[in-house]
Amino acid sequence: MSAAATLVEALQSVRADPAGAAILLDIDGTLAPIVRHADDAHVPEPTRTQLIAVAKRYAIVGCISGRRSATARQMVSLGTIAYVGNHGAELLAPAATDVEIDPEIAAYERTVREFAEAVYTIELQRLRVRVEDKQAIKAFHWRGAPDENAAEQAVRAIAERAQAEGLAIHWGRKVLEVRPPVEISKGRGVRRLLDGRDLAAALYVGDDMTDLDAFAGLRGLVAEGRLGAALCVGVRSEETPQQLEEQADLLVDGPLGVRGLLMALAS
Repeated sequence: MSAAATLVEALQSVRADPAGAAILLDIDGTLAPIVRHADDAHVPEPTRTQLIAVAKRYAIVGCISGRRSATARQMVSLGTIAYVGNHGAELLAPAATDVEIDPEIAAYERTVREFAEAVYTIELQRLRVRVEDKQAIKAFHWRGAPDENAAEQAVRAIAERAQAEGLAIHWGRKVLEVRPPVEISKGRGVRRLLDGRDLAAALYVGDDMTDLDAFAGLRGLVAEGRLGAALCVGVRSEETPQQLEEQADLLVDGPLGVRGLLMALAS
């Protein structure tokens, strides 16, 4: 049996009824290859072409990203699907112009901003630690720094200070996020996106620790009887967390594997 045929078999639970299924995908490391500088990331056109085909076929298609939802839409360049940004804090509905922000999270925007301004020292700039502004979330990246080990140690000091000041932290692949002390997760975002929908199945594809929350969100909906079936797909790379591989129902190899998955969903 060919690999393509095996993949089609594995996707049967969502392919059986496209009008009653949701297709949800992370972007960085999933649709778009990981690059040295986050601002340079983009979704390759062949992948985007397959995503457009999937969007025409399934009831709900959405990108669930750690980036701001408007930034995620710009990366994908597809306005007819939904975007859940900032790890669930934002929702940008298909064709919408206004981003819906969770008010509980938005209340901490000033606090997190002032913290980030206070800790971003000349030393961090020298180490080439980059700060990404996500409104109520501030991300400190050290990928590509001249001395990644030294940069990581400096970022770990920021994490300790954030926790001491009552803020929440979340680690990703060579990135620390400082967040409000309230629940922010892709699982919460997935639930918000699918709320009130009567769906037979939903699929989620992701490559990092934050995507485990989305896995849990979908499986929770199944356990509650609000979703027929969930299929959680992990994307393998040299940096794939072991927990992701262990908890995934299916594994594909990198963004090229995700493109093949989209082709199977669209067929």
